[in-house]
Amino acid sequence: MWVLYIGAFIIIGITHWVYRWINPSCNGKLPPGSMGLPLLGESLQFFTPNTSSDIPPFIKKRMKRYGPIFKTNLVGRAVVVSTDPDFNYFIFQQEGQVFQSWYPETFTEIFGKQNVGSLHGFMYKYLKNMVLNLFGPESLKKMLSEVENAACRSLQQWSCQDSVELKESTARMIFDLTAKKLISYDSTKPSENLRENFVAFIQGLISFPLDVPGTAYHKCLQGRKKAMKVLKKMLQERRAMPRKEQTDFFDYVVEELKKEGTILTEAIALDLMFVLLFASFETTSLAITYAIKLLSDNPLVLKQLQEEHKAILEQREDPNSGITWKEYKSMTFTFQFINETVRLANIVPGIFRKSLKEINFKGYTIPAGWAVMVCPPAVHLNPKKYQDPLAFNPCRWEGVELSGATKNFMAFGGGMRFCVGTDFTKVQMAVFLHSLVTKYRWRPIKGGNIVRTPGLQFPNGFHVQIMEKDQINQETEYTNTITN
Repeated sequence: MWVLYIGAFIIIGITHWVYRWINPSCNGKLPPGSMGLPLLGESLQFFTPNTSSDIPPFIKKRMKRYGPIFKTNLVGRAVVVSTDPDFNYFIFQQEGQVFQSWYPETFTEIFGKQNVGSLHGFMYKYLKNMVLNLFGPESLKKMLSEVENAACRSLQQWSCQDSVELKESTARMIFDLTAKKLISYDSTKPSENLRENFVAFIQGLISFPLDVPGTAYHKCLQGRKKAMKVLKKMLQERRAMPRKEQTDFFDYVVEELKKEGTILTEAIALDLMFVLLFASFETTSLAITYAIKLLSDNPLVLKQLQEEHKAILEQREDPNSGITWKEYKSMTFTFQFINETVRLANIVPGIFRKSLKEINFKGYTIPAGWAVMVCPPAVHLNPKKYQDPLAFNPCRWEGVELSGATKNFMAFGGGMRFCVGTDFTKVQMAVFLHSLVTKYRWRPIKGGNIVRTPGLQFPNGFHVQIMEKDQINQETEYTNTITN
């Protein structure tokens, strides 16, 4: 008899728990949607890769069924997904008051529990100013020649090869440049081998969070662990033997750590360094690769880009001199091209926040403590804002001045957490494009399929042959054609 009572009690308890999972408590009306399976939620559907250039199927299907704001559950966490431009803008503007930056526990395990995305208030502003000291406009002016030299050196090396896998090659170029500025990293020293650890990290970055040997997620965590070990060793060596003059970001960090009463710790500094290295080379290399694929598919856009950069060369007193800041700022069509590229690329298709208190918006109630995910692809591919949104059309940005995020463009985030590396990314893309279209031609060899995941998109196996202009018969009409 007691067995029956206990069994009945367990069944009632489980039934009540499942009911509460499916129907979360709320003081008002929750957005429509499904919480998915107990514990898993809708995680499996969310993490499924796809090859569509459109809004991710997980989001698009639910937008059609529930509307622009809906609820779901990801990895056991209640989440409200927003594809509504007004709500997105409200979220970004209310940072620190109604919302704060938040990412799933699996992300904090990957990027570090004290990474810049998980810090708030004064600490976040302090780290942001540290980064701007390195990647702000004044510093970028001084870096312009280094960026151009890196691009020219890489392109020259690639032109001596039968073909290059563009994503891997541009990632290596940008990693070497950024790591040199951050930590004076020398890629020719095999003992450090830092980039290989980042590659292992990236391959499992967006995967189901199952930390079991053999899984992609486990390999990702191991890649981070090894990379952090290298960075920690380098920082400790620098602290033991500081330089007289500051030449990289590590020097700046060492000086900050020396200050009495500093709020910076070695752990925070290392997590910051890890995130900066990852963000600077992985996202920019994806954008450059996607840009070259778009140019390969759109010869008229390529021609217009070539004409702009040819005009820059013709106006120089010394045609062999490097890019000046004035020339960089004059690249009007190039910036239109970059805006359109990152709009379509949607490299970061989800930006997370957490509600600090109960919120009412457009008739829906979002309880305190719930996560909110802003979905940039739904904004960037909105046909009400962008005519023929899947079409590549840089001219749609003609006359549009962008000094930050807007309701309809958030490729670099928004609000007080607008990406501090935005200008650095644009400099790298513009300078690389300048060197490419003025001195080289390229021919896609194979690949170029885009594999999208909830976190990043990967141009899959895009191989190109890079050729110097004087290698090509000037009397032969050159066209970029894709041969699969």
